[in-house]
Amino acid sequence: MYRIGQEEIAELTRVIESRNMFKINSGLQESRRVEEGLCELFGAKHSIYLTSGHAALVAGLVALGIGPGDEVIVPAYTYISTAMAVVEAGAMPVIAEVDETLTLSPEDVRKKITPHTKAMIPVHIQGFPCNMDALMEIARENNIAVLEDACQADGGAYKGKRLGTIGNAGALSFNYFKIISAGEGGALLTDDRKLFERALIYHDAGAIAFFGDQMSGFETEGFCGSEYRSNELCAAVMRIQLTRLDGILADLRKNKRYLMEGVADLAQFVPSNDLEGDCGTTLAFRFESEEKARAFATAPGVGGTLPIDTGRHVYTNWEPIMKKRGACHPAMDPFKMEANRDIVPDYRADMCPETLDLLARSVYVGVNPDHGARELQEKIAALRSALQSL
Repeated sequence: MYRIGQEEIAELTRVIESRNMFKINSGLQESRRVEEGLCELFGAKHSIYLTSGHAALVAGLVALGIGPGDEVIVPAYTYISTAMAVVEAGAMPVIAEVDETLTLSPEDVRKKITPHTKAMIPVHIQGFPCNMDALMEIARENNIAVLEDACQADGGAYKGKRLGTIGNAGALSFNYFKIISAGEGGALLTDDRKLFERALIYHDAGAIAFFGDQMSGFETEGFCGSEYRSNELCAAVMRIQLTRLDGILADLRKNKRYLMEGVADLAQFVPSNDLEGDCGTTLAFRFESEEKARAFATAPGVGGTLPIDTGRHVYTNWEPIMKKRGACHPAMDPFKMEANRDIVPDYRADMCPETLDLLARSVYVGVNPDHGARELQEKIAALRSALQSL
């Protein structure tokens, strides 16, 4: 989270004083207004405001008809939640390499497609846009669905189109560590009415048919789902956060460009599929060895991190996935289901060597949208000193 203030406090006060804190009400209707705001801001026909980005991914997969017997391609570098969403839907996550941009490799996706592949989840990690032209072409050629994971890229873009609105559906996240936040929260975006109806039912299967007229005009019959419904308190905060999004992104991008220009003669940057659409949260460097990457990251004033060290964002640390523990009850475990018997992947720690190599030779330096000229110049001086010492 970058910015929050009195506006959010005032909206929270209004909701509490109204005593209408349930999503469906005749009062302030904050959740409905957030969903309308998401559609307008992102240019999507439908949106659902949920409890988390993970909830959005699961709802999206269920809406796409993904289940036992299906494979879904995910990148080797993403938070474990991406792969766990596939398992929660009953399907098998197939782990593919990332390319030099640290996003899903179109080349490796082609290699991983089988007759069982039903979807892929490109992840716009750290706000870095995936190569969506190439991935969408592969999807069309092979008749597979695309569910974008834009949970770390709220508001980012690829060739002028918001991330999360290019594939069949897209997931956003609003937890504390994201660009905008209500502490927790997420959203699913789609232009497909059928997907919207299915996802809406799944995300709140009990209340959707009980409160209000949420299923008015639906062609989809109700089915048992989950309860990923959010509330008016979180929505009140999120509605204000949405108004801050483009300003935050503009300042992040401006400061990232300034930092890049300040060290461009010394640095090799991680390449981007769309630098203008990149969210600007992270300045990413590439080095010829892990030793140099670590020396740079720990140099005075740099404050860098290596993505290889980010725990459950690296597939080798996805313990429940790697050890194929898909559920508490064995009969509910997709890795043990008869429908998946012939497609359970052979996960190995060394199965994505290109990803591990790239992550170990990259360094992230965070960008602060509120830094002014003095702070930026100090950071540039530290970065230049570190680069010159290697």
